[in-house]
Amino acid sequence: LLVLGSATPSVETMYHARQGDYRLFTLGHRYNEKILPQVYLADMKEELKAGNPSPLSGPLIQALEENLERGEQSILFLNRRGASPMVTCVSCGQVPSCPRCSAYLTYHSANRRLMCHSCGHSEPLPNSCPDCGGALEYVGVGTQRVEEELHQRFPGVEVMRMDADTTRTKESYEKILSAFANEEADVLIGTQMIVKGHDFPKVTLAGVLAADLSLGAGNYRAAERTFQLLTQAVGRAGRGTLPGEAVIQTYQPEHYAVVHAAAQDYAGFYEEEILYREMMGYPPAAHMLAVQIFSREEERGGRLAKMLAEAVKEYGIGPVKLQIIGPAPASISRINDIFRFVFYIKSAEYGKLIKAKDFLEEKIQSMQPLYETVQFDFDPMNTL
Repeated sequence: LLVLGSATPSVETMYHARQGDYRLFTLGHRYNEKILPQVYLADMKEELKAGNPSPLSGPLIQALEENLERGEQSILFLNRRGASPMVTCVSCGQVPSCPRCSAYLTYHSANRRLMCHSCGHSEPLPNSCPDCGGALEYVGVGTQRVEEELHQRFPGVEVMRMDADTTRTKESYEKILSAFANEEADVLIGTQMIVKGHDFPKVTLAGVLAADLSLGAGNYRAAERTFQLLTQAVGRAGRGTLPGEAVIQTYQPEHYAVVHAAAQDYAGFYEEEILYREMMGYPPAAHMLAVQIFSREEERGGRLAKMLAEAVKEYGIGPVKLQIIGPAPASISRINDIFRFVFYIKSAEYGKLIKAKDFLEEKIQSMQPLYETVQFDFDPMNTL
């Protein structure tokens, strides 16, 4: 009564299919016998050694030139919006951060403002470092920066950008897609929203910038999400009658997620990823419970997180064997002046995690914390 369909199924879905919980049907070739795009890996370490500081590698620039000469369209995917991820002082190294979150501010050149992508805080870009008066330097690359680079390298080329800044309304989202489908632009630059489900027959080149950016997410699903994004991005090319090609720019060309995405080899990726999950005890090979603590006072939140983790360790002595990771501040430890802490409980048996959750709920009720809240997330899709 339910059909799950995907070119890049989640590891959990494939695990259930391999276990026999789901019936598995596979399509071993592209729909209508279309040929998969030819994929090239561009090692950005070698680009830097060759003296190319541009966000566009030599192979991608050449592919863009050839595509433009043929009158065909291109898509460039970058999983980051804004002009530059960070602004830093060249004198003291200070990086502007959000006053309400433990996150750096992202520079947006369209309105020359710094923005927090966690809480939405925005402020004007200062002319110099507020701390020492030194000069500010832009570090990294975003969609706006790539758009500016294309205009400089290919004057007269029509470029569209599609990210959270240019699609704040439903109308703007549909307007950009419709215009690109009508060939009103040669190149479409965008974030995740351009790589999923769109079908443009004239797109014969897909470029992936900073392919391994998501590998550093500090999440056990990082490789899976990277593989999915790269495979989906590469799959935008050559969906019509014309053959397609793709260039994946990466600093880790040897990483199995990148290698298998370039080969469009889901089975190969799954075999390596499930071995990692089994070895480390991560879902779906085992189960995990995230205990998330939120507090307006950092010290109280940290103390409660430590107290609950210690209680679980004592509870786990005996027949119920539980592995505790943490507690620790979340990767973004403060959002909107709320401090965030987390610890994880791992077990091969789901029922043991339910018992641990029930135990912690009773413990929390007896303590009646006034300034903290606690949330539980079983086999979390996202880790704090």
